[in-house]
Amino acid sequence: MELGMTTRPPPRILAIAGSDSSGGAGIQADLKTIAMLGGYGMTAITAVTAQNTVGVQAIAPMAGDMVAEQIASCITDIGVDAVKIGMLHDADIIAHVARALEGVTAPVVVDPVMIATSGAALIDPEAIAALRESLFPRAALITPNLPELGHLLGRKLSTSAEMVEAAEELSHLTGAAVLAKGGHTSDARIIDVLYIPGSAAGEGRAVQFDHRRIDTPHTHGTGCTLSSAIATLLGHGQPLEHAVRLGRNFVIRAIEAAPGFGAGNGPLGHHAVRRLD
Repeated sequence: MELGMTTRPPPRILAIAGSDSSGGAGIQADLKTIAMLGGYGMTAITAVTAQNTVGVQAIAPMAGDMVAEQIASCITDIGVDAVKIGMLHDADIIAHVARALEGVTAPVVVDPVMIATSGAALIDPEAIAALRESLFPRAALITPNLPELGHLLGRKLSTSAEMVEAAEELSHLTGAAVLAKGGHTSDARIIDVLYIPGSAAGEGRAVQFDHRRIDTPHTHGTGCTLSSAIATLLGHGQPLEHAVRLGRNFVIRAIEAAPGFGAGNGPLGHHAVRRLD
């Protein structure tokens, strides 16, 4: 897939997430990814963070009604072809986002951002139940990493086999497809599992993706980048499995092109990705 000019209007992608002052994750990573993949990015900022590659120094959540106003402003005028949801700090914001998305038929990708790459908590613990009840049933795809998946299901997960079972369980609970990301396992290669729920006529199915581990500390914003890439590709009309495959390739290329900024987990090189296979 060549990334570049097209004669068709770009898909309109709404990113609902927090701001990362250092530019590596959150809204900033979303907009870079959407632009590189040929989409038109819009935002509803849920929180402002002071953070960099070594940690999160401060978080200031937005009022829920302000988040909802941003969403409405984009949808009622520009329109939307796909939605990516990232950091939602508290239950009030989640409730406002859920109401603001009522009637939206575009695919919604939910990245349940709970913990930053640096280890800092990014969500109020009481908000997790609100995520499960209000937003997950609206999602076309949920993209938890292994710790997030375990947190959502109330148990610790450590192996790929446990991850597959948990992805299927979360899919059955929510009705959404689940992309469980296996970067936190001890496997020699990184294994991600996409569980796609079945229709009334058939069973669901699991699709496995894997790639070699890249020896680098520069992985800040990988989850944000992957979820916004998949949302953009869905907005282009790609089927889910192919959107996941291409989105993963975008992240791998961006990690390989990381500029090496910062003293900790540095940002990806979104700017350097020109082609996907």
